[in-house]
Amino acid sequence: MAEPAPLVLVEREPERRIATALLNRPDRLNALNAELMGELADALRSFDDDEDVRCIVIGGSDRAFAAGADIGEMATASAMDMYAAKRIERWDAIRAVRTPIVAAVSGYCLGGGCELAMTCDLIVASESAVFGQPETGLGILPGAGATQRLTHAVGKALAMDVILSGRLLSAREALDAGLVARVVAREAWLDEAKRVAGQIAAKGPVANRLAKEAVNRAYEAPLSLGLDYERRVLYLAFASEDAKEGLSAFVEKRPPEFKGR
Repeated sequence: MAEPAPLVLVEREPERRIATALLNRPDRLNALNAELMGELADALRSFDDDEDVRCIVIGGSDRAFAAGADIGEMATASAMDMYAAKRIERWDAIRAVRTPIVAAVSGYCLGGGCELAMTCDLIVASESAVFGQPETGLGILPGAGATQRLTHAVGKALAMDVILSGRLLSAREALDAGLVARVVAREAWLDEAKRVAGQIAAKGPVANRLAKEAVNRAYEAPLSLGLDYERRVLYLAFASEDAKEGLSAFVEKRPPEFKGR
């Protein structure tokens, strides 16, 4: 009997120092069930522990990044089932990844899929991408971060519209609202995401990780605390070998050779 296909397709590109995790549940539009989320969390932990991986891409397919959580899996679950299974806690593994993550989004990016994309550090979207949070139409509400992250990204008024009315946002609307970083041609969503990831990976890995932490602190904390944190991680970056190399390379007019230390 043939082995079932993996729910997450993993690829490393050592020459670009990037790694890709593609959701692979095409018959369900990459609906996020517990098994898929477990495989994704394992892949991300492996990438994050690999010094040769300096940026990660998470994607789906042309038709769907992920059309939401697996409703069939949730429909019969009680509150205690959800609590015992630590369903939402799996998302903490993504938030804990220190390596920068680019979401490559094409097609449907709804419910848990939209929340997964927002957990990444930036979103590269195809012109075909559609973003939304339809949970209230099922009598529930977003529970993996959308009420918070979407509001931070697009503001209260638009977040209320998307979450309460079920409004869908096109890729261009998402770009204009600040949810998406870049919109590209339909056929270019994965290539462009990998290109952006390669640009990120070419920078100082220590600096990138610290900068990611600092930007996230700005997202989550008052300005005064964020500024204090930024100053601390700047001094920490100056203690790295990468900083010495990058600054010396600039003075010597040569490409830097970052080691991630």
